[in-house]
This record gives sequence, C-alpha cells and structure tokens, in this order.
Amino acid sequence: MAQTSSLQGSCTCGAITFVVAGRPKQASVCHCTQCRKMSGHTWASAQVPESDLTTTGPVRWFASSETAKRGICPNCGAFLFWKALDEDEISFALGAIDGPTGLTLEKHIFVADKGDYYALTDGVPQSD
Repeated sequence: MAQTSSLQGSCTCGAITFVVAGRPKQASVCHCTQCRKMSGHTWASAQVPESDLTTTGPVRWFASSETAKRGICPNCGAFLFWKALDEDEISFALGAIDGPTGLTLEKHIFVADKGDYYALTDGVPQSD
C-alpha cells in the first residue's frame, strides 16, 4: 500500500468535504446487502483512525444497525462514511476521493451477500 500524506474527498454536490491524514488501511470492497442497497452496487472504502479524518459540511449519521452508523450527505445522498460504534476507526468512500488514492484493494468482504449479476475475478482475497 502506498504511503499517503493526505487525501481529499467530497460528496457529489460539494456540500461535504473531507481530508484524510495519515495512512489508510484495509482498502476493501463490501458486498453486504446494506452496502449494495446504499450504493446501488458495492462500496469501496479504506479505514483510518477517526482522529485522522476531518469533515466539513452537514454529515447526517444514519444508524444502519445496532453496531454501526453511516455518514451521508443530506443534500445529494452520497454515502461517504461507515463507523462501527465500538471502534476508534472510520471508513471513508474511496469513490469520493478527488483524484488518485495511491491505494490498492486488499480484500472483498461479505461476498456471500454479493449480487448474482457479477463475478469476482480480480484475484483479490475474499471473505464471506
């Protein structure tokens, strides 16, 4: 994984911007039912300590389960963040990064829930 000094991202309408400091880890694609419904397909993200993420704008937090919440733009609906309630780390949407990320996917997660309309043939490790 490439060392990144900072990444900048935004939602579709630009109301929310964010800066990721430090080195993101666990670049992954989630195929769970919730991520598929929130994104319309899959959700690619990476993770940093919550203290390494700075946001501006009206992030609306949605309690997607008893254990996690999702950060969404209330204006354009962009799904930008995922946070387990019992962790000090936060995931951010790789697709929301402005420009190159310098990251490489490390894994596919929740592949048992993936849609039946596509195959995973990229050779990246998978977990159910």
